Amino acid sequence: MTFVQLIDCRTSRFDEMNLLMDKWVERTRGKRTATHSVVGRDRSDGDHFVEIVEFPSYEEAMRNSKLPETDAIFEEMVALCDGMPTFTDLDVVRDERLFAANIRRFFETAAAEGELSPLNDLVAENYHDHDPGNEQDTIGLDGMRRDLRMWRAGFDFRFTVEDQITEGDRVCTRWTWDGTHKGDFMGIPATGRKVSMTGVTVFRCQEDGKITEGWWQYDRLGFMSQLGALDGFEN
Repeated sequence: MTFVQLIDCRTSRFDEMNLLMDKWVERTRGKRTATHSVVGRDRSDGDHFVEIVEFPSYEEAMRNSKLPETDAIFEEMVALCDGMPTFTDLDVVRDERLFAANIRRFFETAAAEGELSPLNDLVAENYHDHDPGNEQDTIGLDGMRRDLRMWRAGFDFRFTVEDQITEGDRVCTRWTWDGTHKGDFMGIPATGRKVSMTGVTVFRCQEDGKITEGWWQYDRLGFMSQLGALDGFEN
């Protein structure tokens, strides 16, 4: 079970504290068991700081705390604080990666049967799309809807999300797309063929979780070959 420790302290010497944290990272390189650390400053009290440190488990956190380097750094940390820091130990009972969840909803919604959703709860009005299959970038939510309607008119399809990696405001998704060619698509009449392709999309999200920019990479050549569009060009 993931474990989180909150370290709450007051200090008027944060620049020195910041250097101390860099020193701790350097001294424990290859030994440290923490997977993620965030430091926040209280907006209403500039000397109040909270550090949130994530570990794979409570046991890993205890192993980290027993490092001799941790004890030494803690003594220096106390000397920089206005009073003794407090520690709160938390077992994580719910962990929602909100940006990644919204991206999954987007892929599900794009392929859902029936009328296309307005998407305004998932995609920003100023959305900017980079797709190597388009001569020009698609700008705006309306443009995104047009592109999706073109795909939906040509295929019954679904996405399978294989992997997701989140970094800051970006979510990278590796997906598989499976479809049946039911209607005209880019001048190719319906063939009834079942086609499949793999790809990766990096989406950038704004603070409310809506998608504001996207970069697509997929096997376009293999996809067009499956439709028979390259038959006259193949050996």
